[in-house]
Amino acid sequence: MVFDSPGVTPLNPARDSGWNLHHSYTGLPEMFYTKVAPTPVSSPRLVVFNRPLAERLGLSPDALGGEEGAAIFSGNRLPEGGSPLAQAYAGHQFGGFNALGDGRAILLGEQTTPDGVLLDVQLKGSGPTPYSRQGDGRAALGPMLREYIISEAMAALGIPTTRSLAVAETGERVFRQDGMLRGAVLTRIAASHIRVGTFQWAAAAGGESTLKAILGYTIVRHYPNLADSENPALALLKVVIDRQAQLVAQWMHVGFIHGVLNTDNVALSGETIDYGPCAFMDVYDPATVFSSIDRNGRYAFGNQPAITEWNLTRFAEALLPVLDAKEEVAIAMATEALEEYEAAYGNYWLVGMRKKLGLFNKEKDDLSLVEDLLEWMHQTGRDYTNTFAALSQLGPVDDRFLEWTERWKARLGRQTQSLEESAQLRRDSNPAFIPRNHLVEAALAAAQEDDLAPMEKLLEILANPFDHSRAAPEYQQPDETGGGNYRTFCGT
Repeated sequence: MVFDSPGVTPLNPARDSGWNLHHSYTGLPEMFYTKVAPTPVSSPRLVVFNRPLAERLGLSPDALGGEEGAAIFSGNRLPEGGSPLAQAYAGHQFGGFNALGDGRAILLGEQTTPDGVLLDVQLKGSGPTPYSRQGDGRAALGPMLREYIISEAMAALGIPTTRSLAVAETGERVFRQDGMLRGAVLTRIAASHIRVGTFQWAAAAGGESTLKAILGYTIVRHYPNLADSENPALALLKVVIDRQAQLVAQWMHVGFIHGVLNTDNVALSGETIDYGPCAFMDVYDPATVFSSIDRNGRYAFGNQPAITEWNLTRFAEALLPVLDAKEEVAIAMATEALEEYEAAYGNYWLVGMRKKLGLFNKEKDDLSLVEDLLEWMHQTGRDYTNTFAALSQLGPVDDRFLEWTERWKARLGRQTQSLEESAQLRRDSNPAFIPRNHLVEAALAAAQEDDLAPMEKLLEILANPFDHSRAAPEYQQPDETGGGNYRTFCGT
């Protein structure tokens, strides 16, 4: 089935913008995608363009930083080699299984970078597809700029993530819960958009042959070293379990809350994907939820490790037919692999927390040292980021917590590394700056009035999150109102 939109023209190949697009995804069975063109917009305008990322991709920032970029990044013009399609997948959304697909996203192709890396180039908010489920296929300017800010902040923090190349305004309005809003398209760059939900779709709608197809494609695309494994499906399951354990531990280290951790938002590449109702926690509380649609706290900050294990279990279920011909054997294999998750997550989390405390070696009481600090932070309503940042200097100064501070300092004294080496490890592991929710909202509000200065300044600060020498206290303080009523939205 071809779901075409008129008016989209190819790029004039005489203008060398550096595009090197191909589409290996079309080698999969057609049940995994539908060819569909972006819907043209009336007045495209480039709002923000990530020049350093463009250069990394082998693109020409000068060629794409003006009208040509606005046309391409809005979906009005296809880049050379672009072959747009919408991907099909399924997913458990808040525990309920649904057939899904790219309802407002179109994959233009895969760009081969100068260093030989293959990266997806996707337009988000580029119009309806066969998977839109009665949605308009569009996106509003605010949520697209929000994804730009948060994904770039995550990249600077060293956390695997999709990236944002550009946001283009469409000149058209979209209707959302806040009324009529300015429309926009985000250009997202990803290692791929293969999800747990992609495998769920293959298992539910295709069967063993389609599972083998997406299994083989995923291994070639991301884990070619697994190709010669005795059981490639089992090998893939194990490596994805490990990647996700590590990723979620990294989220927990910086207080990041994904907000909508459905199975269709778990990328097999191990990247953070889909910045909808995401946010960063200020005051430490494991029950923190910002998402307006997460009314029961399913995806609360403290629930993210367990929910990830739940999602991985759904991945294992989808893989059962290709794990082994005998279902009971396949279940045993999957169960054994999943039993490794808790230990893997716990190890990644504790390794990171040791670094945040400036600890190079291991001692048996380190876990209780970390847990006691978190409990104190919870009881006293301390800011998560700033408390750890303070450890880079003198540690928490509070008469009620002198006993912990003395334990911590004694622990530091039992290392062979110097106190300065420990302090440097803490500075390298504890960000001084995160995307504070009130600052993000202020930047988005200003952008709605065509004032991009606050956003540009915020992006500049967030590009160097571990710069503890920078004097910018206004970017380090939590919301003075406490942020208790702060809510985030998906933007659909």
